[in-house]
Amino acid sequence: MTWTERTVERDGVRLSCRDWGGSGTHVVLLHGLAGHAGEWDAVARDLSPHHRVVAVDQRGHGGSERHPRDVSRAAYVADVVAVLEQLGLRQPVLVGQSLGGHTAMLAAAAHPGLFRALVLVEAGPGGPNRDVRAEIGGWLDTWPRPFPSRETAVEFLGGGPVGEGWAAGLVERDGGWWPRFERDVMVGSLAEIAQRSFWDEWSQITCPTLAVLGQSGIIPPEETGEMLRRRPETVALSVPGTGHDVHLERPDVLRHVLGELLEAVT
Repeated sequence: MTWTERTVERDGVRLSCRDWGGSGTHVVLLHGLAGHAGEWDAVARDLSPHHRVVAVDQRGHGGSERHPRDVSRAAYVADVVAVLEQLGLRQPVLVGQSLGGHTAMLAAAAHPGLFRALVLVEAGPGGPNRDVRAEIGGWLDTWPRPFPSRETAVEFLGGGPVGEGWAAGLVERDGGWWPRFERDVMVGSLAEIAQRSFWDEWSQITCPTLAVLGQSGIIPPEETGEMLRRRPETVALSVPGTGHDVHLERPDVLRHVLGELLEAVT
């Protein structure tokens, strides 16, 4: 099954989506910071024969508006609601990895009843992290612009399926491979996360929630423990042998887990 590009516009910001079609329960997939909708291809391809699956290039990323003025958490959340409204997605299961997971969490908190279930992949409400913008900005500054070849990019971005997944978001132009985002937009998108935590929002979520963690991911055990203490109905699982990019490292496991969740909530 292949996807069709769909465009959503909100407040003058264009959002590009990969609509995999399908019928059954609706599923919306959100990538992480500096990522792209194509990271979900393996998962979406497997789910789409039985579910309506849409992966979103969030603002500032991939094929979407590259220079949005507003990169607040509220803007990202409003984009998700616009995607649902304009593409006719009803009570989807909302899945997000990393910053996309944070967006998904805030959307579920702000709009109770709008989502059938929430899946956070390597994401949580913790913080503040006042160093995050400097850390991410410094990391992005190490990226060659452009990468001289796709192979170089794959190796630089982690090699294997992780490097392949990240490199798939680059665009070939003028003899090199370029990121499809602006460094300052990425750093700006982290401003609120740097300043505060989001535990109140976490506690407001009412839909069934699954937290998928990498065995060597970035979510501290203490944060996961607090998530479960505040919302003990949450299900959490750790995927052995994975880090932060669980969806790229073990898409097979994630497909299986999502498939079971979709059966349970349908």
